[in-house]
Amino acid sequence: MNKLILFFVYISFHFVYSQESITGKILEAETLKPLAYVNIGIANKAVGTVSDTHGNFKLQLNEKVVSKDTIVFSHIGYAPRFIPISVLSNQNVTVKLEPLETRLQEVVVKYKKPKTKKMGRKSKGFGLMHQNFYSFHEKDVDDRLSKEIGVRVPVKKDCRVQALNFNITTNDFKSLRFRINFYQIKKGLPGELLNTRDIIFEIEDGHLGWFKVDLTSFDILLEKDLKEVVVSIQWLESEKATPKSKYFSISTKVASTKSCFFREKTMDKWRVMKSKPSFYLDAECK
Repeated sequence: MNKLILFFVYISFHFVYSQESITGKILEAETLKPLAYVNIGIANKAVGTVSDTHGNFKLQLNEKVVSKDTIVFSHIGYAPRFIPISVLSNQNVTVKLEPLETRLQEVVVKYKKPKTKKMGRKSKGFGLMHQNFYSFHEKDVDDRLSKEIGVRVPVKKDCRVQALNFNITTNDFKSLRFRINFYQIKKGLPGELLNTRDIIFEIEDGHLGWFKVDLTSFDILLEKDLKEVVVSIQWLESEKATPKSKYFSISTKVASTKSCFFREKTMDKWRVMKSKPSFYLDAECK
């Protein structure tokens, strides 16, 4: 009898979490101003999202979530917050992030004339293969914010990044906002985030073909000691052209090595694929 009761408690517990969502607002602790595009998620549970331009968020839970799980709130330039899900409710919550103190280190520069280099796949091929952000089976685009696709880029010299380029083959949206992330590679997967600033860009009016993001103002230096990095774009916000708008894809080709990285939600597990999207960096290397 006791085992039967425990069984029903277990089922009810998981049912509640599979239906729940947590809503709230994220503010900067010192100024109380809203923080846009904060990463919010539970590690390896396919639960994650980002805050909108006003700091508001809605985190949809699923059947994998248990009371001992911790929600992580992280944003470049701020100390991350780790809050057990057991102390949050589905009512509106307010989360404040503390800014980190930034200390600049001394840099010794030796001049050497740089060479222009393109790092990554520069060709779009015949456009017969596509790397999609959303699959046919996914129903709600807006509930799956923070998806991320990235590529492996070898770094053989010290390089200052000038721009990111990628070839769009399908685009059902009036506007899209993405974040660019640079990661160190650890044990074959994206590891520590290298960004020191948020890099946000927008694609408008259903743009197709090559798209270029100017990065000269961000002063991104990739040192040769890194050997290789992952450069990704993370889905932050979208405006559909029609109620059925879903598809956004980049041309790709089959690769002999695992060059493409993908994850459904921020803080989820990375998956690796043998494909090579049309995705490259313009850089000046020494």
